[in-house]
Amino acid sequence: MSQQFDLVVIGGGPGGYEAAIRAAQLGFKVACIEKRIHNGKPSLGGTCLNVGCIPSKALLDSSHKYEATVHDLAEHGIRTGEVTFDLNTLLARKDKVVDQLTGGIAQLLKGNGIEWLQGSGKLLAAKKVEFTPFEGEVQVLEPKYVILATGSVPVNIPVAPVDEDLIVDSTGALKFPEVPKRLGVIGAGVIGLELGSVWRRLGSEVVVFEALDAFLPMADKALAKDYQKILKKQGMDIRIGAKVAGTAVNGREVTVKYTQAGEDKEQVFDKLIVCVGRKAYAEGLLAEDSGIKLTERGLVDVNDQCQTSVEGVYAIGDLVRGPMLAHKAMEEGVMAVERIHGHAAQVNYDTIISVIY
Repeated sequence: MSQQFDLVVIGGGPGGYEAAIRAAQLGFKVACIEKRIHNGKPSLGGTCLNVGCIPSKALLDSSHKYEATVHDLAEHGIRTGEVTFDLNTLLARKDKVVDQLTGGIAQLLKGNGIEWLQGSGKLLAAKKVEFTPFEGEVQVLEPKYVILATGSVPVNIPVAPVDEDLIVDSTGALKFPEVPKRLGVIGAGVIGLELGSVWRRLGSEVVVFEALDAFLPMADKALAKDYQKILKKQGMDIRIGAKVAGTAVNGREVTVKYTQAGEDKEQVFDKLIVCVGRKAYAEGLLAEDSGIKLTERGLVDVNDQCQTSVEGVYAIGDLVRGPMLAHKAMEEGVMAVERIHGHAAQVNYDTIISVIY
């Protein structure tokens, strides 16, 4: 393996692979470091393709089709009789969709002459990159430029520690072995509502706990009000101003203790999903003498062009300020590469769209 690269990208998610591809198109010799193992094999695509946007949308699609078949076809004169679904097949389809898309990213990198380095990367002093492969010896790369694109991970909270069994995060909620009869969701944000609605359509009784006193305060008030009505009509029990104080696992049940309107309450569930946000993932990414400055929130400090405190090193996506959205990371990746190449590229941060499914 040649150690002479113009650009090394650490992270193979949407921002990272998009940056790598654009750099290769502009004539750079590029390496992309990615350490994710998904379903037992190395995988590109980051959170979005492996355990985020793509698998959740695959489940949404399947759950919509099931609910439409059960409730909506009769008015069109279509009679189906008793309708059932096989959860294993539904989950297998979700995994197949993920495999097809992540495999497609691997082919895109290969087709553009990008070297996929399977393992972990760490930024050292003087813009050097330490690459630790899954197998073999540690190597030190000396690229001209580096882009940090390691993404984010779910936030854990002490009152509901994730055990990947009864209490899960958004990743665990994509692979329940059976439909829980009673499902609790902590956090009425985009991820919590999306996953809650999937399992509600498949038969779960869903209760969503939101600590804030407003539903989707980041959205337009009129839209949020109408959306809350729609979810309620669909059967989701959304409890606003409900602050979870603790959880207790008893056998195959989990009890959620919470306060609402000044009253202490509790409720028992078969599964509990914790969806209270995400945080930048920089574990093992930066050596102490890397020179990279962090913000008080643990994000990599960058300017409007995603330049870090180290010349020639850029950071993009969930690792930096701004909304944690795949398309935002992709735009930043392209901008960083084009600025390296001498173009006057700039992301318009006032026009980043977001969608709640």
